[in-house]
Amino acid sequence: TLRSLQLKCSSRHQKLSLSSLVKAFCKKLRFVSLNHSPMSIFEYNGSALVAMVGKNCFAIASDRRFGVQLQTIATDFQRIYKIHEKLFIGLSGLATDTQTLHQRLMFRHKLYELREDRDMKPETFASLVSAMLYEKRFGPYLCQPVIAGLGDDDKPFICTMDSIGAKELAKDFVVSGTASESLYGACEAMYKPDMGPEELFETISQALLSSVDRDCLSGWGGHVYVVTPTEVTERILKGRMD
Repeated sequence: TLRSLQLKCSSRHQKLSLSSLVKAFCKKLRFVSLNHSPMSIFEYNGSALVAMVGKNCFAIASDRRFGVQLQTIATDFQRIYKIHEKLFIGLSGLATDTQTLHQRLMFRHKLYELREDRDMKPETFASLVSAMLYEKRFGPYLCQPVIAGLGDDDKPFICTMDSIGAKELAKDFVVSGTASESLYGACEAMYKPDMGPEELFETISQALLSSVDRDCLSGWGGHVYVVTPTEVTERILKGRMD
């Protein structure tokens, strides 16, 4: 016990502080070190997001779990938001910040529509999101966006960025959230170029479900949007409920 450890140390004429005694006691019982860094705030609610490109189409998918660290609070949480018929954004990270950022982005997009009388292009929207995040860089929104849309000539555009707006463009897929490591592996293995809408749906769904099974902070099914020039298909996936 801590008392016996203290007596043993005093018998050897060693003067140890209380913190040194507690550290020695924890080490003796093989507890986690007191210097162990806490969970990242980006992992607090858990999330999994992926966007993938097909032939003149794209898909964006997320998990549905909302938790507080390892405790599950809800199983129908929305992480993907529609900006307009050909543009979607997924937000991983701290749930309160993702909802705030989404509301501010919708406000800015509506102002753009009123002024320009047209929808915003995906590239323009990505620059808007990046500028808004960088503007708050000294007290950032604790979220990492994934943007997917159809641009000129129905060419798919996807990108992701960090919490201060540093963009990462891709021509195949982008991932974000606590399951991002396993999503990278699954997407690398399953992705192939120029997939049609149905094949793209199957690929992104299998990648998402197999990845969240390897991450204890995300899961409880999936939410998938497949967007073509003529239609938007929304599907709910059933996954492991644990």
